[in-house]
Amino acid sequence: MNGPVRIQVAVDVPLAGTFSYLTESPVMPGSRVSVSFGNRRVCGVVVTPIPGEGVPELDAARLRSIDGVLDGLPPLPEEFLALARFASGYYHHPLGQTLFTALPTGLREPRDVIRPDRRPFVLTDAGLSEAPPARQRARLALWQALQDGPLDLAAAKAVTPQAGKLLADWLAEGKAGRATLEPPPLRLGDAPALNGEQQAALDALSASEGFQPWLLHGVTGSGKTEVYLRLIAEQLAARRQALVLVPEINLTPQLINRFADRFPGSRIVVQHSHLADGERMHGWLDAWHGDADVVIGTRLSVFTPLPRLGLIVVDEEHDGSFKQQDGLRYHARDLAVWRARRAGIAILLGSATPSLETVANVEAGRYKKLALNRRAHGAARLPDVRLVDTRRKKLVEGLSEAVLDALKARLARKEMSLVFINRRGFAPVVACTACGWTSGCPHCSAKLVVHLMERKLRCHHCGWEEPVPRACPDCGDPDIKPLGEGTQRLESALQRMLPEARVLRIDRDTTSRKDAWDEVYRKVHGGEVDILVGTQMLAKGHDFGTLSLVAALGADGGLYSADFRASERLFAQLMQVAGRAGRADAPGEVLVQTQWPDHPLYQALAAHDFDGYAATLLNERRQAGFPPSTFQALLRADSPALAQATAFLRQAREALEPLAEGVLISGPAPALMARLAQRERAQLVLESPQRGALHRLLHQLPPLLDGLAKAHGRALRWSLDVDPQEL
Repeated sequence: MNGPVRIQVAVDVPLAGTFSYLTESPVMPGSRVSVSFGNRRVCGVVVTPIPGEGVPELDAARLRSIDGVLDGLPPLPEEFLALARFASGYYHHPLGQTLFTALPTGLREPRDVIRPDRRPFVLTDAGLSEAPPARQRARLALWQALQDGPLDLAAAKAVTPQAGKLLADWLAEGKAGRATLEPPPLRLGDAPALNGEQQAALDALSASEGFQPWLLHGVTGSGKTEVYLRLIAEQLAARRQALVLVPEINLTPQLINRFADRFPGSRIVVQHSHLADGERMHGWLDAWHGDADVVIGTRLSVFTPLPRLGLIVVDEEHDGSFKQQDGLRYHARDLAVWRARRAGIAILLGSATPSLETVANVEAGRYKKLALNRRAHGAARLPDVRLVDTRRKKLVEGLSEAVLDALKARLARKEMSLVFINRRGFAPVVACTACGWTSGCPHCSAKLVVHLMERKLRCHHCGWEEPVPRACPDCGDPDIKPLGEGTQRLESALQRMLPEARVLRIDRDTTSRKDAWDEVYRKVHGGEVDILVGTQMLAKGHDFGTLSLVAALGADGGLYSADFRASERLFAQLMQVAGRAGRADAPGEVLVQTQWPDHPLYQALAAHDFDGYAATLLNERRQAGFPPSTFQALLRADSPALAQATAFLRQAREALEPLAEGVLISGPAPALMARLAQRERAQLVLESPQRGALHRLLHQLPPLLDGLAKAHGRALRWSLDVDPQEL
């Protein structure tokens, strides 16, 4: 008789490697199991050992047995496990935490999950041969309805409210069964005609075979989404699935409606963090089991298993929200490229302002580029960009005379305008004119922002709130004033200066409700808004047909950042927000208030010259030795005391330098935001022109750092960020 079988189980704990357990019979990799870990009962995933990691040989007498196999679902598919293993290895994050980050919440618990069977009901031969008696009216009505063909549960309950119990009884008695229906033929909604550039792009993509990353570089309003839809239609016609990644939750309602109109008979699953856990899990399960045709979601959707995957689309591929900033610090775009390579399929990266990493990959020949240089709407043209020099102009509530005049002109023509400022709240700081005090956060290296409607000062980093003081806390002078503008202040000012205008503010404060964006679209498309006031949430993806004017305020702050990526982000953001104007019949105009109108960034913006400015930035990065010409990782440490975090990083550097062949280590130095939520933060920068050299060093980090960190106690925390997007 064979003895117990030893298996490796990944558990959601911040420890490297897997854990050995015993079972009476073999368990397939990917199976979810219930295990005891410490004094807790947790869910684990059976995995095969990672090559090269090794599994310590332990005495079987010291091993625990699993509590049971959670077999309500089949084992997780190999494609899912392979992606998790790659993400764990590339980002140097524990495999268990990586797997459980990628799973829906409902599958992370040590309980069985049974996927609802949505197949319609049919009568078996036994059921057909025995009609219920006439006095059993509910049974007879349901039996007669099933004579006409299969019924799903909702249709059956429309016949009689007792259908659920009756069908369960008939299933148990063998009088009813489940029908397996052939998928219906693909139905397509109306589609606009393609212009020449769109057709050429579609032809090239349709002819592509095997793995190939494509950049679809299209100006704002050029019809990139229509190319996505045509390409996805080809996949659905071939009975394959498509995965569409979008950067923001607020982009999904508009996109989902467009997909639903185009593919009325197809199953479209949405995946993002604002869904209820159950809704998200069932969509995930439908995708895994092949019942979903298209998955649209934010960054975590990159892990969604799709057995018939034929295409991946990453919309707005440049967007920073594809990078996770805590826990498993993955980049969804990069994982999507790896996934496409493994599946041997095409991946389409779409953007009007591609990231420099993607531009560099095109230059190196790793990606192919397709260009859409004109707008899809027949009368639409790129907007005229005008730079408003504010050095010698008086601003009223942050608005120049040129901007106010342009807003009034649009009101007279009944056209919509957008006033863009990337600061929510009433004002970014309160200051004392007597002693110079400013409203700083007691827990962060940041200022408290004025939220006037709530009479609160609020930190947008840690969430700290306090009342707006009536006098200066330092000198007692009552003459304290808000400095600068935020969305609330602009909304109030515009309502006061243009009382006839209907002003709608859109920022994180006004769109926190689940149905907030539906209300925004209803008002905008219903002609109930004259002026939108918003943050970067409005800078991408939205199509407001009557919007003819964009006024960008407060952009100069992006020129002063110590982060070398700041100018790239600012340029992309301004190009994206400028692209909201003039997408239909009304010509578009963009006014950018700046004290630096001769800056190359603004000159390139005015000329709509993305390629020229991107080439300039890439050249600067190469000369400075910054990504994408080099590969980077950040080792961060935080502690209640900066000295402790710095001491830990200094010890780490001393331990790493003898091993750092081909890797430059810089620091330790305070982070750009040195204090966050009462913790002091410092970092080491590790960089190398060779990705392999960097990762060989990073592979040695976790065991080394765990040992060093123990000497500093639990107050110290450290994390590793591979390919960081923020310093």
